[in-house]
Amino acid sequence: MSELMNASFPLLAAGLVGALMCVFTEQSSTWSVFRVKAEQTQLSSVSDTMSLYRNSAWFLKGMTEFTRSAFLSTSKQFVEKDLEVAMAGRSFMITGANSGIGKATAMAIAKRGGTIHMVCRNKDKAEEARADIVKETGNKEVYVHILDLSETKKVWEFAEAFKRKYKTLNVLINNAGAIMGQRDVNAEGLEKSFATNVLGVYILTKSLIPLLEKSADPRVISVSSGGMLVQKLRTGNLQSDRGRYDGTMVYAQHKRQQVVLTEQLAKTHTNIHFSVMHPGWVDTPAVANAMPDFHRSMKESLRTPEQGADTVVWLAVSEATATNPSGRFYQDRKMVSTHLPLAWSHSSPQEELKLMSLLEDLAKTFQPH
Repeated sequence: MSELMNASFPLLAAGLVGALMCVFTEQSSTWSVFRVKAEQTQLSSVSDTMSLYRNSAWFLKGMTEFTRSAFLSTSKQFVEKDLEVAMAGRSFMITGANSGIGKATAMAIAKRGGTIHMVCRNKDKAEEARADIVKETGNKEVYVHILDLSETKKVWEFAEAFKRKYKTLNVLINNAGAIMGQRDVNAEGLEKSFATNVLGVYILTKSLIPLLEKSADPRVISVSSGGMLVQKLRTGNLQSDRGRYDGTMVYAQHKRQQVVLTEQLAKTHTNIHFSVMHPGWVDTPAVANAMPDFHRSMKESLRTPEQGADTVVWLAVSEATATNPSGRFYQDRKMVSTHLPLAWSHSSPQEELKLMSLLEDLAKTFQPH
């Protein structure tokens, strides 16, 4: 197999020399740009070859599946009655709910009468978003909670306080995320994007599971990224303190970890429906500010936040969701593979269990007593 790959993939590399491929993923107001420069026609290892192949295949997949036109085409097959539901009496916690996909999700669910718990980092932006949601939907059951998911101990404290105050939580939507331009650590000494994207999601979810299990039709949804398709699970450098720090690749690895986390939690908590999804390439103010040239040239191809949020809402409210197996990865209301063909990105069961063990040990270290 390796001989075949070494013979065939350099031909692909030669055709891509000098190409700059940008992979975009929206996570609330967070965008990441995956840049792959094919600088050499002769690749020195299978690892380098696979990296190029994954990124090339991902980009081609994105151009055909992740754009606005792709959504409009695929959405013709949607069953509209799936979203014709009333959510009065059901409660939804949405992290990063003040903008982008998070806000669009909160708006859509509030329109259906659901109680919304917005978990946001910035109080002013959160209150402004809440006012918009209440005005647009007429639903006043929208509550703001201030939490920075990168502050590990505070995630524990928030979750425990929430359980004491509220009797039910039907759906948790892990939407907030972070990508760092350079490596930074939180007050506990943990790399911030890992603390936000992985450990924070793990702690919030695990802590709220008892509350979810007491509620009717409980669900947990994580907003991941198609960028995870270019990554194989790696557990040996969770803090990204070895080697060169590439924030976009670190982010993609975290999104792979979220997928594995979802799969594993679904196995151990069978009375909760877990799912993870990719929203496609979405137009947000963050894109316009961070990448104005790209935004101007690609604006017509990017999805609206509402289009990016569609599958999140579908997973959160539709009866159809509950008929699907728990722990799966979704794109445009369909279960899809978590791996590109021939990409060598599968991990062993032992490695996946190792991730869960490491997260459990880390979480306990910062759990309040």
